[in-house]
Amino acid sequence: MNEVNFLKLENQLCFPLYACSKEIIKKYKPFLDKIDLTYTQYITMLVLWEKDEINIKELGNKLFLDSGTLTPLLKKLEQKGYIIRKRNKIDERNLIVSITKQGANLKNKAKDISINIGKCINIDEQDALKLHEILYKLLNNINNNN
Repeated sequence: MNEVNFLKLENQLCFPLYACSKEIIKKYKPFLDKIDLTYTQYITMLVLWEKDEINIKELGNKLFLDSGTLTPLLKKLEQKGYIIRKRNKIDERNLIVSITKQGANLKNKAKDISINIGKCINIDEQDALKLHEILYKLLNNINNNN
């Protein structure tokens, strides 16, 4: 590939990743609107539905979100009654995020979102699994090179 081809949009790996991410997140919006969550609030709740309590630093690492993004997001979730933020009793510098009963109950309302998104993006299961594997491999490679 010559130098000029490197500068073509269609030859950039980052562009289809960016565009697909943006378009898929748009597909989530009508489903998330029904349960009054944004996409970033939703992925935060996904973590908390797996793990009832988590350190804010670990949560940020899992979601690839910095504290400047995470703090207002958590405040909104707390205002909605889905989470509680509290200081660790042993080390007050650590902030712990816990899911509330109301937040745990929200999981029932969200249970069909992944299935509905799967229908919207129309990719067969084998391709979806392969794509998932490749994206996580890429993500791990990027993080291991930092």
